[in-house]
Amino acid sequence: MSQTATFTDIIPGDSLFGKLRARASDAWESYVCHDFVKQLGAGTLPEAAFKHYLIQDYLFLIQFSRAYALAVYKAEDLTAMRRFSGTVHAILDMEMSLHLEFCKGWGLSEADIIAEPEARACVTYTRYVLDRGVQGDVVDLQVALMPCMVGYAEIANRLMASSDTRLDGNPYRAWIEMYASAEFQDVAKAEIDLLEHTVAKRGGHDRIDGLVDTFAMASRLEADFWQMGLDLAK
Repeated sequence: MSQTATFTDIIPGDSLFGKLRARASDAWESYVCHDFVKQLGAGTLPEAAFKHYLIQDYLFLIQFSRAYALAVYKAEDLTAMRRFSGTVHAILDMEMSLHLEFCKGWGLSEADIIAEPEARACVTYTRYVLDRGVQGDVVDLQVALMPCMVGYAEIANRLMASSDTRLDGNPYRAWIEMYASAEFQDVAKAEIDLLEHTVAKRGGHDRIDGLVDTFAMASRLEADFWQMGLDLAK
């Protein structure tokens, strides 16, 4: 069954995230419209590519939980601290467990995953995020972090609206529907709102040039993460 729904854009154009996406559109498109994503939507992605992605994505979540813990430290008010702390809890105690349950369906146990080394694409991306957080303030860190969560929400919405997407018989249907779910979309929207909360104190809209560089790099590193899976399957 091909999809014919209208694409739902959850990113307000006047938000800082919306402005960053517009200013770094080429980098963003390379990520959300990557061939890995298109093949996943069509159900033609090689299984080896997807399983490698699943392994690396779990290792990726370990590092991202550290980055969000750093955001708790960098935050300047209790509202942001509690929100970032909630994300750390959600990653460590919920998302990683759900990821492992998903991996079981692909014959992967936690022991299998942990035994694998981090791929270079995973190391490069996650350490870049942590570096931006250490060197900069909470806004620098958020801008490096957010292409992941918000990007997955947009990717899922794009796939659900694309006539090239096939759900019936697609082995990756559960992945698409997970990120297209109202629950995940609400989480992504909350991240966009939280960025607006923190930039109000840090002047994010007035320092957009430097933030665009961070956003563009994070988006390209996300694209490299997809490419990692395709390169493995060649």
